[in-house]
Amino acid sequence: MADRPGDTPHDPTSSALNPKSKQSLAELVSALPSLITTLVKDEITLLKAEVTAKLTKLGIGAGLIAAALFLLFFVFAVLVAAAVLGIATALPAWLAALIVAAALFVVAAILILVGVLSIKKGVPPVPEESITSIKKDINAVKGLGEKHE
Repeated sequence: MADRPGDTPHDPTSSALNPKSKQSLAELVSALPSLITTLVKDEITLLKAEVTAKLTKLGIGAGLIAAALFLLFFVFAVLVAAAVLGIATALPAWLAALIVAAALFVVAAILILVGVLSIKKGVPPVPEESITSIKKDINAVKGLGEKHE
Protein backbone atom coordinates (compact mmCIF):
# COMPACT_ATOMS: atom_id res chain seq x y z
CA MET A 1 0.00 0.00 0.00
CA ALA A 2 3.00 2.32 0.44
CA ASP A 3 3.56 2.18 -3.32
CA ARG A 4 0.70 4.57 -4.02
CA PRO A 5 1.70 8.21 -4.65
CA GLY A 6 -0.73 9.47 -2.01
CA ASP A 7 0.94 7.43 0.76
CA THR A 8 4.39 9.07 0.72
CA PRO A 9 4.86 11.72 3.44
CA HIS A 10 6.51 14.33 1.14
CA ASP A 11 4.14 13.90 -1.77
CA PRO A 12 2.08 17.09 -2.25
CA THR A 13 -0.99 14.99 -3.01
CA SER A 14 -0.84 13.19 0.33
CA SER A 15 -2.85 13.68 3.52
CA ALA A 16 -4.80 16.93 3.88
CA LEU A 17 -4.04 18.14 0.38
CA ASN A 18 -5.57 15.11 -1.30
CA PRO A 19 -9.33 15.55 -1.41
CA LYS A 20 -9.82 11.85 -2.25
CA SER A 21 -8.19 10.57 0.96
CA LYS A 22 -10.54 9.89 3.84
CA GLN A 23 -9.49 11.86 6.91
CA SER A 24 -11.26 12.65 10.10
CA LEU A 25 -12.08 16.16 11.13
CA ALA A 26 -9.50 15.96 13.92
CA GLU A 27 -6.76 15.03 11.41
CA LEU A 28 -7.75 17.92 9.15
CA VAL A 29 -7.79 20.39 12.06
CA SER A 30 -4.41 19.15 13.33
CA ALA A 31 -2.88 19.54 9.84
CA LEU A 32 -4.21 23.10 9.50
CA PRO A 33 -1.46 24.94 11.46
CA SER A 34 1.35 23.32 9.47
CA LEU A 35 -0.43 24.05 6.19
CA ILE A 36 -0.96 27.68 7.17
CA THR A 37 2.69 28.00 8.25
CA THR A 38 3.86 26.56 4.95
CA LEU A 39 1.53 28.85 3.03
CA VAL A 40 2.75 31.95 4.88
CA LYS A 41 6.42 30.98 4.39
CA ASP A 42 5.86 30.39 0.68
CA GLU A 43 4.05 33.73 0.33
CA ILE A 44 6.91 35.53 2.12
CA THR A 45 9.46 33.85 -0.15
CA LEU A 46 7.46 34.88 -3.20
CA LEU A 47 7.15 38.42 -1.87
CA LYS A 48 10.92 38.66 -1.28
CA ALA A 49 11.66 37.43 -4.80
CA GLU A 50 9.19 39.86 -6.35
CA VAL A 51 10.48 42.84 -4.35
CA THR A 52 14.09 41.96 -5.16
CA ALA A 53 13.34 41.76 -8.87
CA LYS A 54 11.48 45.07 -8.84
CA LEU A 55 14.21 46.81 -6.83
CA THR A 56 16.84 45.54 -9.26
CA LYS A 57 14.91 47.00 -12.19
CA LEU A 58 14.38 50.23 -10.24
CA GLY A 59 18.12 50.48 -9.50
CA ILE A 60 19.06 49.93 -13.14
CA GLY A 61 16.53 52.53 -14.27
CA ALA A 62 17.73 55.06 -11.69
CA GLY A 63 21.35 54.50 -12.78
CA LEU A 64 20.47 55.06 -16.42
CA ILE A 65 18.56 58.23 -15.59
CA ALA A 66 21.50 59.50 -13.51
CA ALA A 67 23.86 58.88 -16.44
CA ALA A 68 21.50 60.74 -18.78
CA LEU A 69 21.26 63.69 -16.37
CA PHE A 70 25.06 63.79 -16.15
CA LEU A 71 25.26 64.03 -19.93
CA LEU A 72 22.50 66.65 -20.01
CA PHE A 73 24.61 68.82 -17.71
CA PHE A 74 27.30 68.92 -20.40
CA VAL A 75 24.71 69.54 -23.11
CA PHE A 76 23.56 72.57 -21.11
CA ALA A 77 27.17 73.78 -20.78
CA VAL A 78 27.66 73.50 -24.54
CA LEU A 79 24.42 75.43 -25.15
CA VAL A 80 25.62 78.18 -22.81
CA ALA A 81 28.91 78.35 -24.71
CA ALA A 82 26.99 78.49 -27.99
CA ALA A 83 24.86 81.36 -26.65
CA VAL A 84 28.00 83.25 -25.64
CA LEU A 85 29.59 82.64 -29.05
CA GLY A 86 26.39 83.65 -30.84
CA ILE A 87 26.09 86.93 -28.98
CA ALA A 88 29.84 87.48 -29.42
CA THR A 89 29.30 87.86 -33.18
CA ALA A 90 27.52 91.16 -32.51
CA LEU A 91 29.16 92.28 -29.23
CA PRO A 92 32.57 91.85 -27.59
CA ALA A 93 33.08 88.33 -26.16
CA TRP A 94 33.33 89.53 -22.55
CA LEU A 95 29.99 91.34 -22.87
CA ALA A 96 28.37 88.28 -24.47
CA ALA A 97 29.55 86.09 -21.58
CA LEU A 98 28.29 88.67 -19.07
CA ILE A 99 24.85 88.80 -20.72
CA VAL A 100 24.50 84.99 -20.71
CA ALA A 101 25.68 84.82 -17.07
CA ALA A 102 23.14 87.49 -16.06
CA ALA A 103 20.33 85.61 -17.85
CA LEU A 104 21.31 82.38 -16.08
CA PHE A 105 21.42 84.23 -12.76
CA VAL A 106 17.87 85.57 -13.28
CA VAL A 107 16.56 82.09 -14.15
CA ALA A 108 18.31 80.61 -11.07
CA ALA A 109 16.87 83.34 -8.81
CA ILE A 110 13.34 82.70 -10.09
CA LEU A 111 13.75 78.94 -9.52
CA ILE A 112 15.02 79.57 -5.98
CA LEU A 113 12.06 81.82 -5.15
CA VAL A 114 9.54 79.32 -6.51
CA GLY A 115 11.30 76.52 -4.61
CA VAL A 116 11.27 78.44 -1.33
CA LEU A 117 7.56 79.21 -1.73
CA SER A 118 6.88 75.55 -2.44
CA ILE A 119 8.83 74.48 0.65
CA LYS A 120 6.92 76.96 2.83
CA LYS A 121 3.64 75.43 1.63
CA GLY A 122 4.86 71.95 2.57
CA VAL A 123 6.16 72.77 6.06
CA PRO A 124 5.50 71.20 8.49
CA PRO A 125 5.32 67.85 6.71
CA VAL A 126 2.45 66.61 8.85
CA PRO A 127 -0.55 65.00 7.13
CA GLU A 128 -3.08 67.18 8.96
CA GLU A 129 -6.11 66.10 6.91
CA SER A 130 -5.32 62.41 7.44
CA ILE A 131 -4.83 62.93 11.18
CA THR A 132 -8.17 64.73 11.41
CA SER A 133 -9.86 61.94 9.47
CA ILE A 134 -8.32 59.26 11.70
CA LYS A 135 -9.43 61.12 14.83
CA LYS A 136 -12.98 61.27 13.44
CA ASP A 137 -12.86 57.53 12.70
CA ILE A 138 -11.63 56.73 16.22
CA ASN A 139 -14.34 58.90 17.75
CA ALA A 140 -16.96 57.21 15.58
CA VAL A 141 -15.79 53.77 16.70
CA LYS A 142 -15.85 54.90 20.33
CA GLY A 143 -19.35 56.22 19.77
CA LEU A 144 -18.41 59.84 20.48
CA GLY A 145 -19.61 61.16 17.15
CA GLU A 146 -17.79 64.05 15.48
CA LYS A 147 -15.70 65.64 18.17
CA HIS A 148 -13.13 68.23 17.19
CA GLU A 149 -9.99 68.39 19.28
